[in-house]
Amino acid sequence: MKKPEIIEVIPSKKIIVGEAKAPVTLMMFGDYESEASAKANEVVKEILAAYPQKVKFIFRHFPLVKVHQKAHKAAEAALAAAQEGKFWEMHNELFANKRNLGTISLKSHAREVGVQSKRFLDELINSHYGAYIQDDLKEGIALGVKDIPVLFINGERFNSEITFKNVSAAIKASLQSGNTKGKGTKKAA
Repeated sequence: MKKPEIIEVIPSKKIIVGEAKAPVTLMMFGDYESEASAKANEVVKEILAAYPQKVKFIFRHFPLVKVHQKAHKAAEAALAAAQEGKFWEMHNELFANKRNLGTISLKSHAREVGVQSKRFLDELINSHYGAYIQDDLKEGIALGVKDIPVLFINGERFNSEITFKNVSAAIKASLQSGNTKGKGTKKAA
């Protein structure tokens, strides 16, 4: 009898977009059906383009399932895509199609971004990544997240409106103050 294949899952905590050694970490809690999260994601894309060696981004899934019934499954789809190195592509595809996140649509989105796994649909149907999404939710709750999007910069909650101007100013202040490791703050990641 053939031994079952053991596949190590890459949890969202280990998925980093941008330069891994960048001094500034942006971490956002959001969900793929949220218009506000989609707008914040556009700001994050602009920030990553403007600060390519200075900023890295970590997304934490915080699906508000009472309002967004498909957000949890979409988060699982993003993690499934991450297993093939396609997180960022799938992440952006899901935000671009936030009104079309049924299971069959998720498979289509995955194919669109280049996910090759034949197990993708089975993994979604069987909630293979559900526990990892729950871990993100628990982390968010522990950090006081109640609504989305919520952004943390080097472990500190960002309390201003999420605009390019505001986030950029906070990044510059963090770089100038030397607070590039979240020193003296409750670490968020």
